[in-house]
Amino acid sequence: MCQERCPSTDVSMPDGIFIPYLYPMQKVEHIGIAVRSLEASIPVYEKLLDSPCYKRERVEGERVDTAFFRQGETKIELLEGLDPDGVIASFIEKRGEGMHHIAFDTSDIRAEMRRLREAGFRLLSEEPRPGADGKWVCFLHPKDTAGVLVELCQDRNGQDISDLT
Repeated sequence: MCQERCPSTDVSMPDGIFIPYLYPMQKVEHIGIAVRSLEASIPVYEKLLDSPCYKRERVEGERVDTAFFRQGETKIELLEGLDPDGVIASFIEKRGEGMHHIAFDTSDIRAEMRRLREAGFRLLSEEPRPGADGKWVCFLHPKDTAGVLVELCQDRNGQDISDLT
């Protein structure tokens, strides 16, 4: 049932005080869209959203170039692969351009990774990795999430990976 609590999300302290889990996914952080070309796609999305691209960034670790748009509290991330054999190019080859992932914001990515791992979800990395837009990121295997690639995000705030608890 959707309203039932997941036992691994609550914490009981030794003195019997019950503390609800405080670090679940809080909101949709962005929607990622795979594109063949940022140069061709940015003007389309600027026209569609009637809003300028506010940021472009290369993420070497993921081998992608990104472009970000904001509509209210919603962000759209366009992703162009840098590697013809990389994840984005493979995605486009199999499925064409389109929605690649949905990202959720969390205030404690390690706690959320632990909770999801304990709940049976497969993570695509054991540790958070630096992602675009100043985030720590971790992806869940789409076979565990009805075919949708899910990304967890946490603001880096200048933190090194060793600073995360």
